[in-house]
Amino acid sequence: QVQLVESGGGLVQPGGSLRLSCAASGRTFNHYAMAWFRQAPGEQRELVATISSSSSTYYADSVKGRFTISRDNAKNTVYLQILSLKSEDTAVYYCAASYLSIATIDTDFNSWGQGTRVTVSS
Repeated sequence: QVQLVESGGGLVQPGGSLRLSCAASGRTFNHYAMAWFRQAPGEQRELVATISSSSSTYYADSVKGRFTISRDNAKNTVYLQILSLKSEDTAVYYCAASYLSIATIDTDFNSWGQGTRVTVSS
């Protein structure tokens, strides 16, 4: 199983930006589809963005235009750049990896990180 470690969360004012990182173990990272999910307090986990092994991307409608997912296969790392943060972006953000090259639903993902908390507040 792939080991995933997220970082980059924190307290940010509305309108601010963050870049989340997810470092993955393993020598076949470039074969995996990767994703970011989030879970807000009292809410179900939701898919935010995915990136395939060939770097095709998918975004939830709620984050299009503000979130950018990217990957650096040389560093075994996937990123989530978040702009114009809103209070509704407050959540724990989880990185996930799939053995599939393309994955867009949560049941496709086999490995999960522990999460990094993002709080948007003034």
